[in-house]
Amino acid sequence: MNKPLIEINELGKVFHRGTVEIRALDGIDLSIHAGEFVCLMGPSGSGKSTLLNIIAGIDYATEGEAVVLDTDLSSLNEDGQATWRNQHVGFVFQHFNLIPVLTAFENVELPLLLTSLSRKERREHVETALRVVGLTDRMEHYPRQLSGGQEQRVAIARAIVTDPTFILADEPTGDLDAESAQEVLEVLSTLNSEFGKTIIMVTHDPRAAEFASVTYHLDKGLLTKTVLNGSHS
Repeated sequence: MNKPLIEINELGKVFHRGTVEIRALDGIDLSIHAGEFVCLMGPSGSGKSTLLNIIAGIDYATEGEAVVLDTDLSSLNEDGQATWRNQHVGFVFQHFNLIPVLTAFENVELPLLLTSLSRKERREHVETALRVVGLTDRMEHYPRQLSGGQEQRVAIARAIVTDPTFILADEPTGDLDAESAQEVLEVLSTLNSEFGKTIIMVTHDPRAAEFASVTYHLDKGLLTKTVLNGSHS
């Protein structure tokens, strides 16, 4: 089998609140290969977002190692982490995090302003990303003029506009009604199946988990592999 894109070994994370020690992750072992759609499930406080943040290079593990794309993330300083994230990670959050005074086009273009792309090249990238999520007709709309599902699809376009190696989605359907959630999940599924994007999604929603190829369950910092899903139709 090919070498994993993400290799996590004996990973632990401890937080301190005063004199109290809180173990968020406890001896996690996890391998994720390129092209997988992985779902992390579990109750609130189970460590899902902490694990996602460590994979993203946002947070450091207390114990063990997280090797992502042959890089031991604990070896990077904050600037190194930021550079690495910009090159490899696309984020999708529960609350969209769009800037209200910018159009959909301008929100999606934001990550490209840090690159050396020309204005014409940026436009081409943004138009492609919005086409992938089905929103070419909403480019000049502001977030307040969009539905929640459309806002989240703009956020997905922003996440993929730099062509990241993998996409991290933290409760991407948490603020959406069932119909909008279905649309967002179908976009993520298309990114995985047609564009080969590796996706790691945190969710509480069993219906969302059906779109993943493999599901893990986190509870009290412990990880178990619970389901190997078939392809979702």
